[in-house]
Amino acid sequence: MPLDVIMPALGMAQETGQIVAWHKQPGDPVAKGDVLFEVETDKATMEVEAAGDGFLTDVVAGEGDDVPVGDVIAKISDSAESAAPSPEAAKPAPSDDLPDGKAVIMPTLGMAQDSGLLVAWHKEPGDAVSADDVLFEVETDKSVNEVNAGFDGYLGATLAEAGEDVPTGQTIAIITAEKPANPVARKSAGVAAPQAAVEEAKPEPVAKPAPAKQAPAPATNGRILASPKLRRLALEQGLDLQRLVDAGHTQPFHVKDLDALRALPQASDKTDTATAQASGRLTAEIASEGFTDFAAWAATTAKLTDMSALLAGLCAASHGSDTTVAVESFGETTIYAASAQLGATQPTEDAAKLRVRDLRFSAISSVAVGAEDVPTLTLTRNGVGLTITLEFAPAQLATTDAITLLSNFAGRMEQPLRHLL
Repeated sequence: MPLDVIMPALGMAQETGQIVAWHKQPGDPVAKGDVLFEVETDKATMEVEAAGDGFLTDVVAGEGDDVPVGDVIAKISDSAESAAPSPEAAKPAPSDDLPDGKAVIMPTLGMAQDSGLLVAWHKEPGDAVSADDVLFEVETDKSVNEVNAGFDGYLGATLAEAGEDVPTGQTIAIITAEKPANPVARKSAGVAAPQAAVEEAKPEPVAKPAPAKQAPAPATNGRILASPKLRRLALEQGLDLQRLVDAGHTQPFHVKDLDALRALPQASDKTDTATAQASGRLTAEIASEGFTDFAAWAATTAKLTDMSALLAGLCAASHGSDTTVAVESFGETTIYAASAQLGATQPTEDAAKLRVRDLRFSAISSVAVGAEDVPTLTLTRNGVGLTITLEFAPAQLATTDAITLLSNFAGRMEQPLRHLL
């Protein structure tokens, strides 16, 4: 079956993307991971990779075209011939029930990402929202991220429910300028219904015995749906969220479920040491970042075009010695034997000792994932500057060493020429 190539959403407020250049021509064979085209949004140019193997067909947008987010612009087919027409990328079906307003879409947090698992809504239909308010939480690649509304107004409609996997680029909410008289709430593939009707349709509660095991309401595909704050608190206190699942508590879990988790009988076996391990979290903010210009200079002057390798090198220099660094960007991870010497950083198959998670071109504004397998530096955009978050376990990194690492790395992201000194 042909794969749709869509215009990705690299930001919540992004409505279109301009195709800068195609790297493949119609009929060309492509492999998963090949660069298909370059797209420019918010003054940043990004490469978009193929999601599968096949042949590039049915190209409907050319270089210089502005394409709405979520539109299908090409296909990856089994043969070089044009594929049979298929519907446009998933969007809400036209409905008179939907209010007019700004569309909020499921963002693309990784170039290989096809969908995001909606963990929880932070606002109810009809609520007032501002652009910086956290609107919902989405889980991709085993991390839960908070996504902002992107617009001021009112939440006129929610077009997906917690626990649903929503295709990237699909509209999941509508922000209206005026407070809606009849807010809409519906499933991703369901039929729209005004919020009042949803409330009226709820069955009367039926008396039940004390909570026994029952299946969680959302379809989680084996994943635990929980807010980032609850994940962090549970990790710090050595509590296992799986016990809430086993006890039949309904997902998604929030901080209010912490008391219920504490009250559950202790299991006879020992708590997993990785879960019981507390975590540390440090943040640094820089008013303006110089890495983008540094990367452009390195590509032009030194022919160093691998931006991830440059990030790994800055991380090694900040660490104070050569080390192995995993750089995660758009869902793809490459491990480097990283060196403070410019140009000496090369890919490796050795295990990583540090990680840099680059979310500068995503809609994510903050992270609180907790300690992972190695200390992790996460980059998120903050206006024209950056917020850099370091999360680690005490067994991985002493607090003084963590402070030194974060301070040095923040300084190099602000003034990368320090890397050459």
